[in-house]
Amino acid sequence: MSDDLQKELGVVRDEIDAIDAQLLELLNRRARCAQQVGEIKARHGEAGFIYRPEREAQVLRRIQGLNPGPLSNENVTWLFREVMSTCLSLEQPLSVAFLGPLGSFTGSAATKHFGHAARLLPQSSIDDVFREVEAGHAHYAVVPVENSTEGAVGRSMDLLFSTPLKICGEVVLRIHQNLMTREPSLDRVTKVYSHAQSLAQCHEWLNRNLPNVPRISVGSNSQAAELAMQEAGAAAIAGEAAAERFNVPILVANIEDEPNNTTRFVVLGRFDAGISGRDKTSLIMSAPNRTGSLHNLLLPLAEAGVSMTRLESRPARHTLWEYVFFVDIDGHRDEPKVAKALAELQQQAAYLKVLGSYPAAVY
Repeated sequence: MSDDLQKELGVVRDEIDAIDAQLLELLNRRARCAQQVGEIKARHGEAGFIYRPEREAQVLRRIQGLNPGPLSNENVTWLFREVMSTCLSLEQPLSVAFLGPLGSFTGSAATKHFGHAARLLPQSSIDDVFREVEAGHAHYAVVPVENSTEGAVGRSMDLLFSTPLKICGEVVLRIHQNLMTREPSLDRVTKVYSHAQSLAQCHEWLNRNLPNVPRISVGSNSQAAELAMQEAGAAAIAGEAAAERFNVPILVANIEDEPNNTTRFVVLGRFDAGISGRDKTSLIMSAPNRTGSLHNLLLPLAEAGVSMTRLESRPARHTLWEYVFFVDIDGHRDEPKVAKALAELQQQAAYLKVLGSYPAAVY
């Protein structure tokens, strides 16, 4: 390395060192401010409200609006989520129940929303995820509600009908499937482990690249990754988090047949979220069994100028051949036009339950 090159690099590296020192000072200043927020809340009897979804969404949107680059908004959002997560943990680490095990896509969604400082509590079923928060053993829950290729997650929808918990956030996660193995090439792979749904999502890729290799369905992608690490010739299809957790090299990335495969998750807690400025409200409702009843049920939304972004029907479990409707609308339940529409819906609907108002996902 020439003297001139070393001199030029030295100038830039000195500047980086100075910036790092400034960053460290600013991060600790922010942490002290977060501690002050906790102390103020405690003095006013609101110590339980340590996490405010609407405030976090506002901060992230503001940062994205200020971002001049070259860092992408996605990278900046990730960095600031981790800063907020770490600062929040100084008050009290958040505990988050999710459909496990560790390394699952739902775990990745929980980490994306709450950051790495949150304490993740993997559960063996969606029912257990709900119960963990309902019983007060966890602050929040993260559960999948719909997939762009597979549709609604039925068990989550059924439990939303009866739970006292409120939807206070949402997470949208792009689902990337990866082939991971200790083997150096595809021709050394003798079997592929994965969850049945992931095998289905990679069906065409497997037909093209590993047509004669047995596909073995297991309970989770995390279990598949663990088996791939233990067994010679074995490969797994799983997400990046599973590869990192079990230290399995990814041989081929992004092998899913549908490149835009995306899953939407909701965050559940015991408290409503406040208005963030870009919100959604989720409802469950049913219409009387007569001609035009669904049209009449949706009319208050149209008349109030409230946009409906999702309408999903589910069989009503208590009555044969009757249905309930899961509806997402734009806006917060406390905004005047949404409140007016909900009041009119209450008069029209045979049944109405507001599942919660929450900030729209920040990407």
